[in-house]
Amino acid sequence: MSPSVVSKPAPQPPHDQFEGLDLGIVGVGIAYPPYKVGPDALETIAKRYYPESKALKKVLGINHYTGIATRSTFGDVDHPLVNQANAPNISDLCDLFLTEGVSLSVQACQKAIEEWGGTADDITHVVATTCTNSANPGFDHHVVKELGVRHSVEKVLLHGVGCSGGLAALRTAANLALGASFQKRPARILVMACEISSVLVRSELDSIIEEEEIRIGPVLFSDCASALVLSNGIQEEASENEPVYELLGWKHDMLHNTEDDLGFSVHPLGWKVILSARVPELAAAAVPAVFADLLKSLPALKDKSPTAYDWALHPGGSLILSGVEESMNINKEHTRASWDIYKNHGNSSSATIFSVMDQLRKMGEGKEYVVGCAFGPGIAIEMCMLKRRMDALGTPDSGEAELMSETLD
Repeated sequence: MSPSVVSKPAPQPPHDQFEGLDLGIVGVGIAYPPYKVGPDALETIAKRYYPESKALKKVLGINHYTGIATRSTFGDVDHPLVNQANAPNISDLCDLFLTEGVSLSVQACQKAIEEWGGTADDITHVVATTCTNSANPGFDHHVVKELGVRHSVEKVLLHGVGCSGGLAALRTAANLALGASFQKRPARILVMACEISSVLVRSELDSIIEEEEIRIGPVLFSDCASALVLSNGIQEEASENEPVYELLGWKHDMLHNTEDDLGFSVHPLGWKVILSARVPELAAAAVPAVFADLLKSLPALKDKSPTAYDWALHPGGSLILSGVEESMNINKEHTRASWDIYKNHGNSSSATIFSVMDQLRKMGEGKEYVVGCAFGPGIAIEMCMLKRRMDALGTPDSGEAELMSETLD
């Protein structure tokens, strides 16, 4: 029996479940590290430290056909951590994350707070996620400390949610904000995601050689930190800006018996990507039902056609993007921001979806409503509906504007 979205009967919520939530994303911040590497970087590392093999040859061939022009990374091909005699261990990786990853996260959070117009003192909650660090206390503790957020702020750190982590963190923040609204208290929730994936390249190459296994993690993943501020609108100050996006609703679901298809397993040398060949097909097949359920909860949205919306899809890979486009009868114009981030930065796991949302508002007017969607271990599906503030349009990042037309060709 093929995997499908879990369909256990559940009480149906009232149709007005998501009406009048008054939840707004009032600031977004993205921070990529200073380096970008092209496909040749992986080939250089492989030739320096590994013998030829059929599996490695296959991976290096895939590497040139991913559709990724550059991946954002903490270092170039000569970075010391990926040029040791052996792959860095989990302790080495943790040390890097708690310096470089925390610093990058602080930058992203500062950008989000600045756009919002509030201050670190006004933050009421923090929701964070990562799948490339397991420190205790978590990286969010160090970020909050550097930002100057009060030490009593309520914090939640999500783990085990992988590439769906950004939207899972947003969903968690939304429920916290609704709880505060019920108590008639203000909520200004800092949501952050950070991933440092590029330094896992040696560990992944080890497995390719030792197990003669085709592993595509090293051709896809990159580094990024992203953040946003979610507000429930209570006790707004004059300095606070209008929402960039309104959050109207969300859905979370799981695909049955797909735990072995998508994951991120702990290992002495960091983490190992689990990504089966079935993932693009499974993900694409699951989206229509989740989208239909989301629309049922939002009866005010009269247009039920997927083409009526822009789509902020997590760019897990070109086959995932094109598969969802086919299953939903949408095209690259609807998913333009996803393709743009994928081509110019690669897949930065949980941190990517906020980057896609940020880029989308810089790419012209587009649709008023935006569907956010990401897939994570399990296989988990996170989906949300956003309403754009149409006058909150930005400018594409430097160096990316000229690539947009190529992305949509």
